[in-house]
Amino acid sequence: MSQKDHSTVSGRQIAAARTLVAMGQAELAAAASISVPTLKRMEASEGAAAGMANNVKAVIAALEAAGLEFIPENGGGAGIRFRERKA
Repeated sequence: MSQKDHSTVSGRQIAAARTLVAMGQAELAAAASISVPTLKRMEASEGAAAGMANNVKAVIAALEAAGLEFIPENGGGAGIRFRERKA
């Protein structure tokens, strides 16, 4: 399931997701067509990822293309996980 509402994704989720798929900041920034300083600010933000909505969405899309999905806060805490792989 794609994370439609970018405002519910935290900077820490983005940093954790990037680490989970073993991407460097430069690699993710390039995949999302944003600058490394923009990604650094996004990852360092407390709460919802800071930045222009289109940039946050581009980062989320790049991480989803790498095989992850973002799990919204649902009483158990927000998170990330690998998407179910189809056999």
